[in-house]
Amino acid sequence: MTPQTPIQNKSLFSKLNSVGLVTQIIIAIILGTLLAVISPELAKSFSMLGSLFVSALKAVAPILVLVLVASSIANQKANSDAELKPIVGLYLIGTLCAAFTAVVLSFLFPTSLTLDIAGASANPPQGLGEVLSTLAFKVVENPISAIANGNFIALLAWGLGLGFSLKHANEHTKATLHDFSEAISSIVRIVIRFAPIGIFGLVSNTIATTGFTALAEYSRLVFVLLSAMLIIALVVNPLIVFFIMKKNPYPLVFTCLRESGITAFFTRSSAANIPVNMALCKKLDLHEDTYSVSIPLGATINMAGAAITITVLTLAAANTLNIDIDFGTAILLSVIASVSACGASGVAGGSLLLIPLACSLFGISNDIAMQVVAIGFIIGVIQDSAETALNSSTDVVFSAAASHHITKDL
Repeated sequence: MTPQTPIQNKSLFSKLNSVGLVTQIIIAIILGTLLAVISPELAKSFSMLGSLFVSALKAVAPILVLVLVASSIANQKANSDAELKPIVGLYLIGTLCAAFTAVVLSFLFPTSLTLDIAGASANPPQGLGEVLSTLAFKVVENPISAIANGNFIALLAWGLGLGFSLKHANEHTKATLHDFSEAISSIVRIVIRFAPIGIFGLVSNTIATTGFTALAEYSRLVFVLLSAMLIIALVVNPLIVFFIMKKNPYPLVFTCLRESGITAFFTRSSAANIPVNMALCKKLDLHEDTYSVSIPLGATINMAGAAITITVLTLAAANTLNIDIDFGTAILLSVIASVSACGASGVAGGSLLLIPLACSLFGISNDIAMQVVAIGFIIGVIQDSAETALNSSTDVVFSAAASHHITKDL
């Protein structure tokens, strides 16, 4: 009996590990809700699990942003194919449009969140001028201090500077930076694996404390996020394609949503969906030299869904703290969110971990920002899947629109 116990434990752990993260999060939400309904006092005692998870995110996010941005820029391959230029332009335009759409919907359907703001600080800026001034001073902070203080603006600036400076370094240096980036990413993945436990603590404590008000807030948040993503997929992207191709864009759009978007929705990984997109591009008879580069590139920099997530959740945090945001500041947020989103690829919850960067524009403390990140993980069951589906299907849509080599009847 005794010798079998480790084997049985290992088997149980293997079975638990074989269950997908999404399924585990759904189970955690259900169990947390049930516990809060059955025994509110007991549910509140599990709040420490949620606090530990938020603290872990808070610890790993700053160094992740610095290293990930620097590595992605330093290791970016230069390509002489002129056809890539319009595709890259489309990726950036699409991401900016997505962030702008998220701003408009957030103003039309303002959302408040249930946050622990006791003792937290928020120093809202007075207009666009102060935002730009604050931004300038944040950029020049010492990188060590920036990591310690969670100054994501400075970390983004240092990441960009280091990335461009190391772009012409020898391959060994670039490989070392890439390996370091992978090591940090692996630590993030370990933290994310504990998301179900943290979410169980967050959900049980939140519902035990506030009732089902928080769930109603989450549903409103999901509505704004999904609405913005649908507008990009079914309105904005078709308009961009029509402007370029001068023909009905919907056959192409629906083909990409059906054959790329659905797969990406369930894999929740733009990188994992690259082979699917490659096969679809071949089916559409696109230029192979173009899509063989544009599809992997799109999986890295075409982050319309991430820009929406960053913008909507940041504005929800600002609305919760009663911070008035003028239109100019909101546009600046769109640009920052778009630039930040380009570094969100390849990391589980990457777009969520960049929310503190956008929050810092409005003087929102890191403590509050990380609570917003935790809420993002709770709704991530739907948000992350829809975000990936939008990003991945758009890669093919824009590659097809820019290549001008579609010869088959869609």
